[in-house]
Amino acid sequence: MDHAADTFRTDLMTITRHVLNEQSRHPESRGDLTILLSHIVLGCKFVASAVNKAGLAKLTGLAGETNVQGEEQKKLDVLSNEVFVNALVSSGRTCVLVSEEDEKATFVDPKLRGKYCVCFDPLDGSSNIDCGVSIGTIFGIYMIKNQDTVTLEEVLQPGKDMIAAGYCMYGSSCTLVLSTGNGVNGFTLDPSLGEFIMTHPDIKIPPKGKIYSVNEGNAKNWDTPTAKYVEKCKYPTDGSSPKSLRYIGSMVADVHRTLLYGGIFLYPADKKSPSGKLRVMYEVFPMSFLMEEAGGQSFTGKGRSLDLIPTDIHDPREIPDIPRQQRQRGGDQGAVRGG
Repeated sequence: MDHAADTFRTDLMTITRHVLNEQSRHPESRGDLTILLSHIVLGCKFVASAVNKAGLAKLTGLAGETNVQGEEQKKLDVLSNEVFVNALVSSGRTCVLVSEEDEKATFVDPKLRGKYCVCFDPLDGSSNIDCGVSIGTIFGIYMIKNQDTVTLEEVLQPGKDMIAAGYCMYGSSCTLVLSTGNGVNGFTLDPSLGEFIMTHPDIKIPPKGKIYSVNEGNAKNWDTPTAKYVEKCKYPTDGSSPKSLRYIGSMVADVHRTLLYGGIFLYPADKKSPSGKLRVMYEVFPMSFLMEEAGGQSFTGKGRSLDLIPTDIHDPREIPDIPRQQRQRGGDQGAVRGG
């Protein structure tokens, strides 16, 4: 038996240990956010297990219902939504929940209420479930001033008021990326321990990337600035090498790659979807929060994504994510912002 190796394994930075360390930075904290995050982590573990055995358990395929966007729900969509709703309510730290799968916000029973609002997409990229492509859960957390009298208007906060955000990607490994406003850290689920272990500390998006990520099938409907920018990625005029196109079609996977390798991820508005298709509260805001915490930027094409004020819990907007160096080069940045 390798006792030295076993000893090392007991000194790992788990996500629970990390969150407790962050809590200790705030002496006034009562641990409410720590408890809430632990329930989110539990939900991620449950969904990860369901995703891994989806084919065997006949969890792939359609559930026979559609969500508020009119998309056919997958069986895993329905299961994942129920898992996270139950986990968040049982934490006793939430007062209102906003899910992509539910038409209306869920107001928690007053007896179980806490001071947080959680906006989440329980299973992003679910159209890729049946072909085994990486999918994930996205979440963002807000604080509500008065949990007893919370209204829908209080939920419609700008992204800059978010206090924590993250996503969990279910793929070749299960990776959870989290920020509580003090940088971004990545954790990978160790199946033998049942724990998320820190594997990507203090993630910083590379200042210059070689990858652009966009669905070029929509190119004929783009506006001129967006089309020109993508053309420049393929045919640079400054003598540099062209950028590589990588597009998975699962936002969690595309953003995760951009976060680690640099480059730009775009889902611009077009003639068919003038406001874009990404939902502000549980897709744009959490991912923008993570991008900014990792040193990058996120724009709507006209301004900072986190400055948006949603008018509806399912409000869609466009988004490109821009790394640090690129945002300083006026030509590229201007071309993207015109989208």
